[in-house]
Amino acid sequence: MKSALRLALAAAVSALAFPALAEPFRLIVSDAETPLVPNSVMELAEQEGYFDRAGVDVEFVRVEQSPMVMAALRAGEGEMANVSLDVLLQAVAGGATDLRGVMSPNKALPYLIAGRDVASTADLAGKRFGIGRVGSVDHLLSLRVLAEAGVDVSTLELVALGQPQARAQALLAGQIDATTMGIGSFTAIDDSPGVSVLVDVDAYYKAAPILSKLNVVTTATLETRGAEVEAVIEALVLAARDFQADPEKWVSAMKKARPDMDEADLHLLATAFAGVWTVNGGLSVGELTEAQTWLHEGEDFKGLTPAPLDSFADLRPLQAVLEKIGPSEAGDTAWR
Repeated sequence: MKSALRLALAAAVSALAFPALAEPFRLIVSDAETPLVPNSVMELAEQEGYFDRAGVDVEFVRVEQSPMVMAALRAGEGEMANVSLDVLLQAVAGGATDLRGVMSPNKALPYLIAGRDVASTADLAGKRFGIGRVGSVDHLLSLRVLAEAGVDVSTLELVALGQPQARAQALLAGQIDATTMGIGSFTAIDDSPGVSVLVDVDAYYKAAPILSKLNVVTTATLETRGAEVEAVIEALVLAARDFQADPEKWVSAMKKARPDMDEADLHLLATAFAGVWTVNGGLSVGELTEAQTWLHEGEDFKGLTPAPLDSFADLRPLQAVLEKIGPSEAGDTAWR
C-alpha cells in the first residue's frame, strides 16, 4: 500500500514538474510539410531539438490555409497558431476578444514577381496578373510593389486563382503572364522556358516591408500555459539566430526535412534568406501599427475602425524572452 502511494505521489510530482510531457503544446500550421520559406524555422526547431532544449513538448497540428488555422485555434484544437495578420484582424473585427499575437517566426515572406515571356515590369501593361483573390494580402502587396516599379496597375487584368502553387501552374500553362509567389515555389519552375524574375526578393520587400504572418494564442493559453508560450518563442528565436549566423546549418537541417529538394536549390534559398530570420521575435509596436494601417486601406477592412493594438497583440512574452536571452544586434532583417 505504501509502495503504491509512493508511486502515485512520484507520478503527481513528475506531472507538476514536467507538464509539457503530460500535455503537448499544439502548434497549428497550414503547411503539409516543412515549407521552403523562413517559416521552416518552426518545423526545424522541433527536428533539431530547440523545443526540447527550451523545455517544451511541441506537437504540430496541420490544416489547410490560414482561415482554417484560425478556426482550429478558436475551436481549441491547439494552443498556438501561425496565421496571417489580416486573418487575425478580421477575427477581432468579428468580435473575437481572446486572441493575441505573440511573435512572428516569418516576418518577411520572401516573395518575388515572376513572369512568362515578359522581359521586364515595363512590359506588364495590359497583361494578365495572377492573384489569390481580390482584396487579399498578396493582391494588395503585388499592386504596391508593381506601382513602386513604375507599372500602371490600372491596366492589369487581374485573375483570381487562389494559392501560389495554382498561380505557378497557371503561369506555366500560359493562363497568366505574371504573378507573385514565394521563392520556394519559384525554384520549382525557374528552369521552365520563358520564366523569369521580374521583381526579385530584395526589391519586393523594400517596396512592401509589411508584417505578414504571426503566431497567435488565446488569452486562456497565456494565463494557463504562459511559460510554454515563452519556451516556444525562445526556441524559435534561438533557431532563427543560428540559421542566420550559419546558413549552411539551415541547408543541413532542410536536407533531412525535405530530401526531395535539390541541394543546389537549398543553397539558393539559404542565400535569399540571408538577413530575413526573425532573430528578435519579429514583432514591435511600430510594425504592427504600420501593417494594420496598411491593411485597412484594402477592401477587406473598408469601413472598419482599426482595433487597439492590445486587443490583438501581447508583446510581454516576447519581451520576457529577450530579457532572458538578450536581443540580437543583427536585427530581424537586413532589408529594412
